[in-house]
Amino acid sequence: MVGMAVLGCGRIGRMHARNLARHPRARLLMVFDILAEAAQQTAAELGVKIARSVDEVLSAGDVGGVLVATPTDTHVPLIASAVKAGKAVLCEKPVDLDLERAQACWSEIAGGKPRVMIGFNRRFDASFRALRERLQRGEIGTLELAVITSRDPAPPPATYIKASGGLMRDMSIHDFDMARYLAGDIAQVHAFGANLVDPAIGKLGDIDTCSVSLRAKSGALIQINNSRRCVYGYDQRIEAFGSNGMLQAGNQYATTVESWSAERTGAREPVLNFFIERYREAYTSEVDAFVSSLEEGRPMSPDFADGLAALRLAVAAEESLRTGAVVGLD
Repeated sequence: MVGMAVLGCGRIGRMHARNLARHPRARLLMVFDILAEAAQQTAAELGVKIARSVDEVLSAGDVGGVLVATPTDTHVPLIASAVKAGKAVLCEKPVDLDLERAQACWSEIAGGKPRVMIGFNRRFDASFRALRERLQRGEIGTLELAVITSRDPAPPPATYIKASGGLMRDMSIHDFDMARYLAGDIAQVHAFGANLVDPAIGKLGDIDTCSVSLRAKSGALIQINNSRRCVYGYDQRIEAFGSNGMLQAGNQYATTVESWSAERTGAREPVLNFFIERYREAYTSEVDAFVSSLEEGRPMSPDFADGLAALRLAVAAEESLRTGAVVGLD
């Protein structure tokens, strides 16, 4: 039984804590949040201890793994401290908003044989994972084109945008990781962005809509399209096209019922409207993969290097937005 602690009891942290509390091979021992009320609510719901500090969590001998679900600017110091304390870490994306700071973190912890997993939960979505496995088996031959669609149901509040790091480092970073998951390392990035949804986002210096083209080192081309607004729900789709055919993974619905009438044909339930609903099973599988890696001593995946690679793509996309040029990656 793996002893676990959760740092951060906001929306995503509480969801992770619930998943750990239900896990058959993990034991959630304690939670911590600088906001005492958030920690109290989570601890009371799940019947676990409230840690008084991060140090109390990291000094606990029965805690083998720490799940970090705190604000992004705390990820680097918490990862470093946890690794030095001998804990395995599952950290929400991104590693950091600053690439150099993230790289410095790796330089600091690399010598300690760190066991760090980064929370790119979409890799654990059953449909996306099956698509990738079938792609790797050669079902559609050589990958030539991939289209990754990710559109939020509505823009987040301005307070979120201010601290988010921008569309590329906050939202598109999931899709940059998915591009690597499907096509391997990326050689070139060309990004277009615009403010088509919410003028307030533009006033904060960010964009709300983007189209990013990537060229993988294999030669495959990937197109990512993102929007902060989607009136029909949380739109999450992948298409992979190859020399021998195509694979698609579509949206999820509350049920599979379709309606046929004189007014409409094939009308379906609305698309799921929130990321926690859409990726509920993926988050559960992500935690299970982390626990299994701890139990079996297997490498973590996606690991710190994957987190750095996705952040590097986000930085390259921002450079392309500024300059209008295709940005190459070493």
